[in-house]
Amino acid sequence: MRAGGAAASAGSAARSTAARRRTAGAATQLGTEVSINLGSALAGLVIPIVGAPVVVAARQLVMAAAVLPFYRPRRSELTWRRLWPAIALGVALAVMNLSFYQAVHLLGLGIAATIEFLGPLTLALVTSRRLLDVICAVAAGGGVFLLTGFDGTVDVWGIALALTAAAAWAAYIVLTRRVATRLPGLEGLTVAGIVSLVILLPLAVATVDVTVIDGRVLALLVGVGILSSALPYSLDTFILRRITPRLYAIITAFGPVVAAVFGWLILSEQFTVLEVVAIAIVCVAAGTAIATQRDRGPKPDLEHVAEITP
Repeated sequence: MRAGGAAASAGSAARSTAARRRTAGAATQLGTEVSINLGSALAGLVIPIVGAPVVVAARQLVMAAAVLPFYRPRRSELTWRRLWPAIALGVALAVMNLSFYQAVHLLGLGIAATIEFLGPLTLALVTSRRLLDVICAVAAGGGVFLLTGFDGTVDVWGIALALTAAAAWAAYIVLTRRVATRLPGLEGLTVAGIVSLVILLPLAVATVDVTVIDGRVLALLVGVGILSSALPYSLDTFILRRITPRLYAIITAFGPVVAAVFGWLILSEQFTVLEVVAIAIVCVAAGTAIATQRDRGPKPDLEHVAEITP
C-alpha cells in the first residue's frame, strides 16, 4: 500500500510539474505575442517619420546583432548549393517585413495583421480535406473581405501590400522547413537575416532623412528590433520545450486581436463594429481549424503555421 501510495504521489507531482511547465510556456508565448505586436505598434509610430525601409532595416540590424555572435561558418560551407534556401528565406523575410510595415502605415496595425495572417492560414489549409477546415477557410476569407470595406475608404494599395506580406509569410514558412532540414541550429536564420539586411540597407540609406533622427526616434527603432525580433526569437526555445506546437499555433492565431488592441491603445486606431467582427471571425476560424486537428499520424500542417514567427 505504501509503495502504491508513493507511486500515486509521484505521479501526481509529475502531473503538477507538467501543468506548471505548460502554464509557464503558454504565458510566455502570450507574452511574445504582446511583444511582437507592441513592436509593430512602435513601428507604426516611427514609420511616418523615417519610412518603412528604415524601420525594417533597423529591426534586421538588431536581429543580426542578436544571432551573429553564435554563427561561425567554415569557408567550405559557404556554397550556393548549400545556402540557397537560406538566401531565398532572406528575400522572403525582407519582402514580408517591408510590405507588412508599409501596410501598417496605410491600413493600421489591426487590419494589416489580420490580412497578413491569411497567408499562412491558407497554406496550412490548402492540403486539408476536412469539411470543417473548408468552412474555416471560407470564414477566414470572409472576415478578410469584410475588412476591405464596402465604402471605398480602405486603401487599396495597403490591402495589396498586406496580401503581399501574407504571401511572403507563407513562403517564409515553406522555406524555413527546408532550411531546418539542411542547416543546423540558427545558421539558416542567421544567413537569412544577413541577406535581408543586405537587401534593405541600401533602400534605407537612400530614403532616410538624417535630420529627423533624434534620441526618441533611435529609441523607437531599437525598441522595434528588440520587441519584434530579438526577444521573441530568444524565447521560442523556452516556449516550445513546455507547450505543444499546436498550443503554440493556437495562441499565435489570436495575434490579430492583440495587434488590434495595440493599434487602438498606441496608434489611436478606431475600429467599426464590422471590423471588430471581421477580426474575430479570422481569429476564431484559425483557432478552430488548428485546435480540431487530429493527433494521429504525422504532425498536421496546421501546427506549422505559427511555430515560426517572422
